[in-house]
Amino acid sequence: MKGTVYKSTGSWYTVKSTEGKIYDCRIKGRFRMKGIKSTNPIAVGDVVNFDLEQTGDATLGVIYDIEERTNYIIRKSVKLSKQTHIIAANIDLVFLMITLNKPKTYTIFIDRFLATSEAYDIKTVLLFNKIDSYDKDELAEVKYLAALYRKIGYTCLGISAKTGRNVDQVKEMMIGRTSMFAGHSGVGKTTLINAIEPSMELKTAEISEQHLQGQHTTTFAEMYDLSFDASIIDTPGIKGFGLVDMEKEEIGDYFPEFFALKQDCKFNNCLHIDEPQCAVKKALEADEVSWSRYKSYLQMVSGEEDTYRFDDYDG
Repeated sequence: MKGTVYKSTGSWYTVKSTEGKIYDCRIKGRFRMKGIKSTNPIAVGDVVNFDLEQTGDATLGVIYDIEERTNYIIRKSVKLSKQTHIIAANIDLVFLMITLNKPKTYTIFIDRFLATSEAYDIKTVLLFNKIDSYDKDELAEVKYLAALYRKIGYTCLGISAKTGRNVDQVKEMMIGRTSMFAGHSGVGKTTLINAIEPSMELKTAEISEQHLQGQHTTTFAEMYDLSFDASIIDTPGIKGFGLVDMEKEEIGDYFPEFFALKQDCKFNNCLHIDEPQCAVKKALEADEVSWSRYKSYLQMVSGEEDTYRFDDYDG
């Protein structure tokens, strides 16, 4: 039988068959993906082949094969630095949710996420949430960041999951697609999903006033079918985003504005650091390239803090 993984707990998988039936499945033996040392060899969104077996009164599935992925979003496992964690697979669109405070989303996190989505060919939309709660200066900062990323080519949208502002535009982008919502705990992922599909009534939690961070209400990634020809993958809050399998020579290729200038550099293997006649450095000095993006790039090239604790980051 064939089906799509809708939930993964690490040892058991909820699979929806092509006929629309739901099965609890496990992996057959020591299942490993070729070339990937992952804490979760099968991820939500994967298309798998499985057999059924009878265990007492229960019918369980045994996954024996996974079909080739069109893409996946992956990061280094924070606790197991030599392994990776596949967040989800076969994604049409990722919504990266960003908040200025409670919790604060730093540009280093945004840039690492965007570089990874570029590397794995996943379209990403930036959602600046909680705009109903910002003062004049904070709204100006949102406009500045949105202009920065729009200039690069990313779609940016200011929303309020709480009041419903611009939620209809998010919903419109989701039609006919499998979308994933990502971001730190507390940015409002679950609140937004409830606003999009109120009948789901997913559990939310208040921000911790002590640490100004969100509480982890989503324990495992899980896919949901919606009422308007769309599917969503809700994910646990991401604290750090370690890069995977990126050579320092190719990281600049995942910054679209750097890649566009690469051909004008004197050396075709230019790292845009201290090489002469570098087009990226020239554009930087002319304020045609963002200094915050360049700072993120330098940290990524240096391999600094691959598994970053973004709540500790003050840059």
